[in-house]
Amino acid sequence: MNIETYRNYCISKKGVTEGLPFGPDTLVFKVMGKMFALASLDEVPLRVNLKCDPERAIELREQHEENILPGYHMNKKLWNTLVLDGRLNKEMIFELTDHSYDLVVAGLATKQKKELENLE
Repeated sequence: MNIETYRNYCISKKGVTEGLPFGPDTLVFKVMGKMFALASLDEVPLRVNLKCDPERAIELREQHEENILPGYHMNKKLWNTLVLDGRLNKEMIFELTDHSYDLVVAGLATKQKKELENLE
């Protein structure tokens, strides 16, 4: 998967913004100001960090040892790094991105959740 496809998927989600807060090499996607995905723009193949339920994170790492790793520069209990070299299918990548987005939305304050609901 290339960065354009991944970026388009992320920014199509409700309430998502993108930015480069850590410098020009890391594209960060946030929902209502909270990070849910980071993409390394200087890595080949593309690598993305996604939030994940801790138990599921361990399962995924065991099932996909070469392509799902503990989150690089992140809390390794809550974040995974996906290596997008073609071995993980698009559906799985998007489902894990949705999972990360949903975890972050679930943790938003009630006021932020209402704001998100009211976005077009």
